[in-house]
Amino acid sequence: MTQENGSGAATGAGQVAIVTGGARGIGIATATLLAERGYLVVIADIDGAVAEDAARGLSSSGLRAAAVQVDVGNRRSVEAMIQSVIDTHGQIDVLINNAGIAGNAAPITEVSDDDWETMLRVDLTSVFLCCRAVMPHMLSRQKGTIVNVASIAGKEGNPRMVPYSSAKAGVIGLTKALAKEVATAGVRVNAVAPAVIETAILKTLTPAQVDYMKSRIPMGRFGLPEEAAHVIAFLASPDSSFVTGQCYDVSGGRATY
Repeated sequence: MTQENGSGAATGAGQVAIVTGGARGIGIATATLLAERGYLVVIADIDGAVAEDAARGLSSSGLRAAAVQVDVGNRRSVEAMIQSVIDTHGQIDVLINNAGIAGNAAPITEVSDDDWETMLRVDLTSVFLCCRAVMPHMLSRQKGTIVNVASIAGKEGNPRMVPYSSAKAGVIGLTKALAKEVATAGVRVNAVAPAVIETAILKTLTPAQVDYMKSRIPMGRFGLPEEAAHVIAFLASPDSSFVTGQCYDVSGGRATY
């Protein structure tokens, strides 16, 4: 069932949305919500088979979904993904840059060059690559919305997570700079900054790190993927038509600014 707006039309009717890292966690929750609202959702994931399974699951429920394999940290792969979606579906109205990793929790003295470079490539460079690749298409149509998934760590900094915190801070800065660059061109760019969300990414962290992050949340619990998805969907929709260059917190009260 699609959600309707005040005009009686499905919110995303006739629109195409890409969700990177869309096969799991916040990604699949967002893809599902957008599909329910009428978007044709393209689930983009480095694991092509899992992306296909996720798309089939949505399609079996009567929703419109497709899948594409992509390595968001590789320029050629990203550009091929964008062109494939345009060639197949004719347009891209929404881009959700959700793909990312948490990396290892370790003091800076134990962070290797490879740890640092991998984190920046997957969590920050990927957002740059995807935004740059889709921008000519959106600018030519004078239409488009981008939502980048950052993190509360990008605002506050998490100890023993210097690479992750740095990459997510970069995502917030990229969002604000790009939003101003295209503000008069019909393209909006925003970000969300979740605190800890109950996804499989928690399994890559130590119990001590997870406990620390939970202790910082005034609500005393982790967020749900669906809670983040609803904020992302709002920023992707016409309901936020006068919102750009913003970072919306989904943090259970943790954010201090």
